[in-house]
Amino acid sequence: MFGAGGTAGSRVVSEAVDRGHRVIAAVRRPEATSYLPAGVRTVTGDATSERSVRELAPDADALVVAIGGGERELWRNAAENLVTTLRGIPAAPRIIHLGGGSTLLTPGGTRILDEPDFPAEYRESALGQADALDYYRTAADGVSWTYVSPPPLEFHPGARTGHYRTGTDQPVTDAQGRSVLTYEDLAVAIIDEIEQPRHPNARFTAAY
Repeated sequence: MFGAGGTAGSRVVSEAVDRGHRVIAAVRRPEATSYLPAGVRTVTGDATSERSVRELAPDADALVVAIGGGERELWRNAAENLVTTLRGIPAAPRIIHLGGGSTLLTPGGTRILDEPDFPAEYRESALGQADALDYYRTAADGVSWTYVSPPPLEFHPGARTGHYRTGTDQPVTDAQGRSVLTYEDLAVAIIDEIEQPRHPNARFTAAY
């Protein structure tokens, strides 16, 4: 898993371990991930590195990508590297890309990130995640991928309930029109998708 040390990534790792999966955590600084569960193997890795992908792919059923903190190009570069590298690997693992909630669509069909009131400080990362989604949809022939979008606003650490509902390109909302999910339950949704694929070569979102 790339980005295993982050807020979302660490919860995906914990959920996978709790279900009995073997996890390899690819992070930039393995020495700083002592908080990950016992039994997790940590390695130095980078989703934009062909070498990292080639080293991890033979032992993986899925490569989860939960990276952040870079310039706009980071997410597209990671997607392109994963796709082009995995094309050359027999029986390549599936890509599970944790993307942005702001790439979801409004009822009018426009991206949330294109709304006039979208915060400027988040726009570059939002555009980067949108670039990655566009790449998967148009250029990922021959590779299995799934792009996962959390709710666009109310997405935060909290309790694991094990319950959620899924959608595709628009936020899943409750009776009050809110789209809410914890990091813990997004991790549940991601591991569920790995164990029982329901969205091959597509994007899905989840919320309560």
